Amino acid sequence: MMYVVSMCSANAHPVKEIIANVKPSVVGVGLYDALGAQVHRLRGTGFVIGDGTLVATNHHVVDQPLDPDRVQYLIVFSGSGRQPQIHKAEIVAKDPSRDLAILKIPVALTPANLANANYVDDGTEVLLTGFPIGAVLGLYPATHQGIVAATTPDVIPSQHSSQLSVEVLNRLKDSFMIYQLDITAYPGNSGSPLYDAYTGEIIGVLNKVFVKESKETVLENPSGISYAIPIRYLHDLIKKVP
Repeated sequence: MMYVVSMCSANAHPVKEIIANVKPSVVGVGLYDALGAQVHRLRGTGFVIGDGTLVATNHHVVDQPLDPDRVQYLIVFSGSGRQPQIHKAEIVAKDPSRDLAILKIPVALTPANLANANYVDDGTEVLLTGFPIGAVLGLYPATHQGIVAATTPDVIPSQHSSQLSVEVLNRLKDSFMIYQLDITAYPGNSGSPLYDAYTGEIIGVLNKVFVKESKETVLENPSGISYAIPIRYLHDLIKKVP
């Protein structure tokens, strides 16, 4: 009699191990405002790259002008919980057209492993770790799982011609390819690392979600469709860091 030995356990999906390896590289990105109602304000997510002193995030997370009449500067939160470590940060490279920015902090943290510049295939299983609704819940990283649904131009179709602004029309002419994800994300996830569920390598940077009703209902009725900037564009930006 022949016996078939199951290899399922040996080839089991290492989700827990992969998440545990990536989480130390995930940080919060925000603003210090000495005169604000909330002195330390979390605005989004980022992740540590390079030598450990660089943090990648979305440009829209850090593009708020700093008020010269107030004591304001960008900050990075590391650790977890309601008493994280706080590091002063400065922008050292940015690409507004692809919604990417790189910050510099004065200490070295654990850097993430970046994938190469190639696009991944549709159907690739991915994980996303960040701080959804972090301004309310605190610095407790949450992970969501899904797939790359498509590689598509960076344009979300308008429902009516009246919504075709000059900015949208320019993006139609100069669009670049991004990942459309079958994965749920929330406010606070902007800048989160998107990584391969089997290798843990970062393949993209989450930058927006598809809102099917209104911004006010995004929490209670998420679309489950998100978008991420492929890592090839972050590789390009890293080359511009002084």
